[in-house]
Amino acid sequence: MIDWTALAGDSPASRALGAELVARWSEPHRRYHTLDHLAAVLAAAGLLADEADDLAAVRLAAWFHDAVYDGRPGWDEERSAQLAQARLPRCGVPSGRIAEVARLVRLTAAHDTLAPGDRNGAVLCDADLAVLGRSGYDDYAARIRQEYAHVPDDLFRQGRAEVLRRLLAVPRLYRTRRARELWEGPARANMTAELAPFSA
Repeated sequence: MIDWTALAGDSPASRALGAELVARWSEPHRRYHTLDHLAAVLAAAGLLADEADDLAAVRLAAWFHDAVYDGRPGWDEERSAQLAQARLPRCGVPSGRIAEVARLVRLTAAHDTLAPGDRNGAVLCDADLAVLGRSGYDDYAARIRQEYAHVPDDLFRQGRAEVLRRLLAVPRLYRTRRARELWEGPARANMTAELAPFSA
């Protein structure tokens, strides 16, 4: 995993923020949105590094993108972006980069709002969705279900099927060339297989 201090500096404020973020990603109610997910997103962003305009902003946004996670889509991302805006100035991160980090975090609420030519957004969103095209997809799907254990089965199945159909309906799931090469085919196969029982 990318060293936090390499991104945000090695000041007392930066070390404190790094510890806070690790604690947030380690909260006991999380099953998928854990430190393992953060590490996977950072690793995927590294594979797509050449396609970003500001890789440091992308990596900082990865650290923050699910820093607040209460299972409330949209709200979680907004609170996570606000957290970045509140904490990063103390670490000496330039204001322009902080604004970009917050913008990128908000993008992860709905990956389909990405504008053409948004290279940083494409890398972060593709890295966040890389799990869809990797081995271990069944474990990912099971962990998502665990995070929504409070939702009755019929409602979860309905909501999950809607998400999968929406993702499968887009012409290109991934925006960067490299991500399409790596994950597009496997992701579509994985989601189609998960959706099949819901459609029976």
